Amino acid sequence: MTDKIVAQKDYESSVIIRHATNAKRMSLRIDGTIRQGVLVLPPNISEEEGLEFAEKNKKWLNEQIARLPPFVPFHDGVSIPFRGKQLSVRHGGSTRGLVKFDGDRLIVFGRQEHFRRRLTDWLKSQARCEIGKLVTNKSLKIGCKAGRISIRDQKGRWGSCSSNGNLAFSWRLIMAPSFVLDYVVAHEVAHLVEHNHSRAFWNVVRSLTNHTDRGRIWLKHEGLQLHRYGK
Repeated sequence: MTDKIVAQKDYESSVIIRHATNAKRMSLRIDGTIRQGVLVLPPNISEEEGLEFAEKNKKWLNEQIARLPPFVPFHDGVSIPFRGKQLSVRHGGSTRGLVKFDGDRLIVFGRQEHFRRRLTDWLKSQARCEIGKLVTNKSLKIGCKAGRISIRDQKGRWGSCSSNGNLAFSWRLIMAPSFVLDYVVAHEVAHLVEHNHSRAFWNVVRSLTNHTDRGRIWLKHEGLQLHRYGK
């Protein structure tokens, strides 16, 4: 699978052309995490044909992108979700290396120009801590040991498990309700013993969390919102 970004005239954003050998038909969709159209082409469809298809659907594409919720940059006074609850984030002065709670507010210290990075780093550290505890607990339940745990800003998936047992998670999960994070960690830990999405896999997931259905539904309907923050 290969991607190519094409800037089109009169489009709200560029279009990503994705050549997929396993695709059976041409399709056009919106990737809300990057606010771009994705044109998927099977092997028997040329880029020229694909772009003609995108041109015919330009109005629909632009309308869908325009309907996406706006990005929320990290700045003094911003309101962000943290473990499912809204927090007001304020700049607290130039004292270095400190982020702390003050009631329902989060105070970020340091130079103003470093506000965005400090807040992002703090959220990542919170995600790493919470996810690390969940992975340890759940992997012990199934008698496995996870490899390296990475915290990333993944666009296409909330978590992943490599063939050698290394796990990766999106730091943005720390903004979701706790039951969502619990489900995603259970999902990836289950892949340590079941490397597919068979019935056996889902049985393992359900043995590790009580929030499988609730977590999946939340991510389906609300997950895109997490990608709005910190752009």
